[in-house]
Amino acid sequence: MAAKALVDAGRLTSRERVRRALRHQEPDRVPLDYGANAGIDRRLKGHFGLAPTDTEGLLRALGVDFRGVGAAYKGQRLHPELPGRNVDPIWGARSKWVEHPSGGYWDFCDFPLADADGETIANWPLPSPDDFDYETVRTGCRQYADRFIYTGSPGLVDIMNSYGFVRGVEQQMLDLAEEYEPALRLIDRRLALLYEVTRRTLQAAEGRIDLVWIGEDLGSQRGPLISPGMFRQLLRPRHQRFVDLARQYATPVMIHSCGSSSWAFDDFVEMGITAVDTLQPEATNMAPSYLKSRFGDRLMFHGCISTAGSVAFGTPEQTAEMVRQTLATMMPGGGYCCSPTHLLQDNSPLANVLALYETAHRFGVYRC
Repeated sequence: MAAKALVDAGRLTSRERVRRALRHQEPDRVPLDYGANAGIDRRLKGHFGLAPTDTEGLLRALGVDFRGVGAAYKGQRLHPELPGRNVDPIWGARSKWVEHPSGGYWDFCDFPLADADGETIANWPLPSPDDFDYETVRTGCRQYADRFIYTGSPGLVDIMNSYGFVRGVEQQMLDLAEEYEPALRLIDRRLALLYEVTRRTLQAAEGRIDLVWIGEDLGSQRGPLISPGMFRQLLRPRHQRFVDLARQYATPVMIHSCGSSSWAFDDFVEMGITAVDTLQPEATNMAPSYLKSRFGDRLMFHGCISTAGSVAFGTPEQTAEMVRQTLATMMPGGGYCCSPTHLLQDNSPLANVLALYETAHRFGVYRC
């Protein structure tokens, strides 16, 4: 027999709930979000008696408030398929399937621009903004009428990761440090494409998109991946264009950043960014109490439920206690959305993931 959904009897719609959190107002309950790898996602759908493709059914069963919309790619494949590889048809990044005891994942490999000359790098094939179907944006906005709708993802902008996927991590770092002109040309060509697609997406939504989600991984577990000076000189101005674009449509921006990245949060505030995502609590200066006390009146937080802690390696009771403690710290005064720090991993026991959401529903209620 399928399990019952965790949906609560909240007084607000999902859209109203998250919008209040963005304004640092206390809603009826803490907003919830979800993201998972294929294995645990499949097990969750089976638990609720859902078809493997019924993602909307799972989001409703868990009481998730967020929905994403975007323009579907309708252009031709720019980068050919290769045996034993998953090749991104738009960007050309390559990945291979890596097995592990809990299942597997696609890991980036080969790096097609690793040994390329400057001309090849600068002129790497990219699509046109006309190669995207903006009607899918309108359809999504109609479909999720009562939900909080975002466009983008941690991969929107995301300069270091995206360029590293085709150039390699080490060479990507060197190219940025040296301000290698062909690299900057390719980065800016890609960003110009993403900017125009985002602009047309916001235009097509006619005010129904509630958030633009961008990303840039700025931290390791212990500290910054790059210097604050490099961030401010090379990355911040390029992100600022997307923040300013969203502002033209009166739409707030959330930025994803992995690892120890609170060193950049003051910059985020200055840029006009409203919310930050991921919030790995085990990284340096990323504990919930530190973030809440230091930035809680200036930024909304989305995440903070570690996928590398008790959710993956603990018991349901330990998971529930971790979620309760996080809620107790982050909920007061609003400004918090409960979400896994990254995609829930396939090594996460089903009981622990259910404990996460059950606890959030039970203890995430505001007492008005």
